[in-house]
Amino acid sequence: MTELKLLSGGNPQIPKGDGNAPVQAYIAAMPGWKQRIGRAVDGLVAHTVPGVRKAVKWNSPFFGAPDQEGWFLSFHCFDRYVKLTFFRGTSLEPVPPGASKQKEVRYLDIREEDIIDAAQLADWIRQASALPGEKL
Repeated sequence: MTELKLLSGGNPQIPKGDGNAPVQAYIAAMPGWKQRIGRAVDGLVAHTVPGVRKAVKWNSPFFGAPDQEGWFLSFHCFDRYVKLTFFRGTSLEPVPPGASKQKEVRYLDIREEDIIDAAQLADWIRQASALPGEKL
């Protein structure tokens, strides 16, 4: 068995792959408190978007609507937070707080001490999954 490698920010290096298994491997490899955030986000997405498509690409989990191509959400570990990426974030109401250099992308950074607003996050997930997915 190959030893897990953590990249900068404690981001797990997981081979790319489609389906739930690579995403669960990524979450299981998330260090410390970040794993709690990964499990919460994954669970909320699965509950909010039945049949959600999952994959790991570029050492990050990606989520796509079951009836569309492309992706509506991804997340990635950094030293002090887990960054959620809404690929069509500027179309969400309210718009997630983190600005991006990319026109439509918005971010939500979740830190160790943050309490996740599950209702707001589920609403963003619901809205994002109804938009055209980002083809990466």
